[in-house]
Amino acid sequence: MKEEDLIGNDIPENDDQELFEHHRFVVDPGQSQLRIDKFLSNRIENASRSKIQSAADADCILVNNKPVKSNYKVKPADVISVVMTHPPREVELTPENIPLNIVFEDDYLIIVNKTPEMVVHPSYGHYTGTLVNALMYHLKDTPLFNSGELRPGLVHRIDKNTSGLLVIAKTEQALNKLAKQFFEKTSERTYNALVWGSFNEKEGTITGNIGRNIKNRKIMQVFPDGSQGKNAITHYKVLEELGYVTLIECKLETGRTHQIRAHFQYIGHPLFNDSDYGGNQVLKGTTFTKYKQFVHNCFNILPRQALHAKTLGFKHPVTGKFIQFDSEIPDDMQQVIEKWRRYISGRDIDN
Repeated sequence: MKEEDLIGNDIPENDDQELFEHHRFVVDPGQSQLRIDKFLSNRIENASRSKIQSAADADCILVNNKPVKSNYKVKPADVISVVMTHPPREVELTPENIPLNIVFEDDYLIIVNKTPEMVVHPSYGHYTGTLVNALMYHLKDTPLFNSGELRPGLVHRIDKNTSGLLVIAKTEQALNKLAKQFFEKTSERTYNALVWGSFNEKEGTITGNIGRNIKNRKIMQVFPDGSQGKNAITHYKVLEELGYVTLIECKLETGRTHQIRAHFQYIGHPLFNDSDYGGNQVLKGTTFTKYKQFVHNCFNILPRQALHAKTLGFKHPVTGKFIQFDSEIPDDMQQVIEKWRRYISGRDIDN
């Protein structure tokens, strides 16, 4: 008997878990003893033996819930679990000399503070100008970035119009070890967001399955009864009350597509100027023309959802030391926060 679960086949484009896949096999009763790297290379499509060996070196291959090396001999009834990055796709990518805001870099990984408007990885309609194109130029002497992978080194991603921190692996071993942390939810991430409305409680948790919107497949929706979608959990706390909007910090337990954006729409607090989830309307405040103009001025300064991936923490894939990074809120979002501060202090709202 063989059972295989592919995590990612039905996951939308921006879900973290689409960047790696989980395989599960139960070894047949009549299986003769065989090295596990050979056993898996015969069963996982497009997975070379060296790629499987690298996954084993990163403790990403478990037999009966214990990590094994690539020379382990499989036995009847063994339960094998594998976390691996997706196989390469036949797409020719072009390295491009695009400036990157590099927060940290060593021989194993690189931390980038992504600007708004930059797409993370190539996809239909976006085969140039992406973060991956920029990384392929910056890391052109790194083997992983010459491997033909569509998403070389990517462990997670953020939306095009969200700014903030991303970690990218520079070696196969680092990629596997980081992927395992994100898959097992041991990495830590916080976001800052500006949302419509005020909160009665200073902190809280939003739960509710997230899946494709039934009427509009380009966005997501919450299914509170759990009938569709995947489990999603967002913790938040209020950082600053700004009249008709609130600055919050979010901590993710899961990495679903548009998770923060869909969850806050669900509880009636869409992200400021989030056109996909209704935040690009004047949802709170007065009916005065002067106030409406003030809000639209803010929209012009921040022509995207007010969301920034502020901190990122994980165990270094080689040293094992927990490392954490912080980033400044980008200028467009900071300007709008300052405008709301001036507004609630009773100063000029025309500019």
